[in-house]
Formats: sequence, C-alpha cells, structure tokens
Amino acid sequence: MAESDSVIVLLTTVPPDERGPAIARALVEERLAACVNLMPGVRSIYRWDGALCDEPEALAIVKTTAATAPALVARLCELHPYQVPEGILIATAGGHAPYLAWVAGAVGATG
Repeated sequence: MAESDSVIVLLTTVPPDERGPAIARALVEERLAACVNLMPGVRSIYRWDGALCDEPEALAIVKTTAATAPALVARLCELHPYQVPEGILIATAGGHAPYLAWVAGAVGATG
C-alpha cells in the first residue's frame, strides 16, 4: 500500500441531532470518507470564550487516507455548525489488510 493510501482516522464530534448523520453522509457520498461511525451519548466538557461548557454530542470516527485527509478536514469545516470543529487525525500503524485496501478504494476519485 502506498504511503498516500495509508489509512487515517479522524476524530470529531457532531451535534447529537440530525446534523451529525447529515455531515457523515455527505463525507461518504463525496468520497472523502470510506466510513463514519457515529457514537451517540458523548458528553463534552470544555472551555469556550471564557465559559465552562457541558454539552451532549456524538463522537464521529471517520476513516480515510493520508492523501484525502486534507480535503476531508476542509470539507468537515464547511459542513460543521461549530465555529471550530474538532478535527484530530490519527495515523494507523496497520490493520486487517483487506479492510485497509477497502478504505483506500472507497475514497478519492471514482473509479
């Protein structure tokens, strides 16, 4: 597998309403993500504009490739309702080879 095809996991949080699945669906439909797992029931506690916030969210685990990751992050920022959406990219050390190949084939240009 070429380095540009290496699988990357993006962690982000999305609103716990219909906007989360809409973002996930757009990323997969646009071939920026192979798969998005939405995990409801997340509670995020953080500081924003000097105030302590405590909000319900859903965790989104997004699978893509190194080559597609920059476009994925840019599109996430366009689609996301938050002013500063979370976007943490994690490189994978490996995994089940057929799954990794599927991810690489599911993102990028249509073939």
